[in-house]
Amino acid sequence: MKHHRIATIPGDGIGQEVVPEGIRVLDAAGRRHGFQLEWEGFPWSCAYYREAGRMMPEDGLARIRSHDAIFLGAVGFPGVPDHVSLWGLLIPIRRVFRQYANVRPVRLMPGVLSPLRNRGAKDIDLFIVRENNEGEYSEVGGRMYAGTDAEFALQENIFTRRGCDRVMRYAFELARTRKKHVTSATKSNGIVYTMPFWDERFAAVAANYSDCRIDQYHIDILAAHFVAHPDWFDVVVGSNLFGDILSDLGAAVVGSIGIAPSANLNPEREYPSMFEPVHGSAPDIAGKGIANPVAQIWSAAMMLDHLGETEAAQAVEMAFTSIIASNGPRTADLGGNATTREVGEAIAAEI
Repeated sequence: MKHHRIATIPGDGIGQEVVPEGIRVLDAAGRRHGFQLEWEGFPWSCAYYREAGRMMPEDGLARIRSHDAIFLGAVGFPGVPDHVSLWGLLIPIRRVFRQYANVRPVRLMPGVLSPLRNRGAKDIDLFIVRENNEGEYSEVGGRMYAGTDAEFALQENIFTRRGCDRVMRYAFELARTRKKHVTSATKSNGIVYTMPFWDERFAAVAANYSDCRIDQYHIDILAAHFVAHPDWFDVVVGSNLFGDILSDLGAAVVGSIGIAPSANLNPEREYPSMFEPVHGSAPDIAGKGIANPVAQIWSAAMMLDHLGETEAAQAVEMAFTSIIASNGPRTADLGGNATTREVGEAIAAEI
């Protein structure tokens, strides 16, 4: 029997509630498709920070380096500044393990009502590929003259040829498995150095993919097109900041951020990749047992596909799609009244 070692980090808030449902569903998939998952849990979170003074131990990355994948719930909770929680756990994992391709499906599922008028499942089916290691989320900068009227903050954007090219190549390779259409998110009319460089690299990479159609839009009109014309898009590639914003907008147009998954991929498989929902820890509903586990479960399906368990991944996607389409148990964000556990149990039973 195949065997996969998975590091689980439930993290904060609803992460503690949805990760167990992801595990429940994947264990069911493993029994059905003949593989076993060995789960090793790590309690790294804001609660851990309040006790230890850091989001994970000094040797935290070494502890999870040899796992086949990382299954993350959520990071961040009131009482710990967001930049502390994020830069103490999530971003070091993404960067040290070179998870440079953040892949986020945006799909309107049958049975889910989009806030966009007259849009159905056939109209919204795309991927956002976000550069995940550099761009606007750099550590280059600082603050000076704190507390005086001369105080200022400086943050530098870092765009490298290597960083741009590799995530753009990933986007084109993904598009080749779909509709062969790649759209680049830019803002080269206002951001005078980094975005023209991004455009140049996009053109250079696109030249190697003559079988693919390309578009590029400035981020402001691109956001508008996500709302007015979501059917125009197949694979959208953007910088760290632009990809982050577009993926939350994408989750909104398909009905709920509670169903939005993501994968932080090291495509060369030199390091473990990490799988997590797009949503955060949702402190407002944490502990109530009403969080939607579908985003976590869909992220789990992406993890199975990355691990080579393609049939099992498809079975998991078919299971939650079927439950939603047939008006099965659903949480309040999708108009139902089921609990987190009831939805997870229904999907596991469907498998």
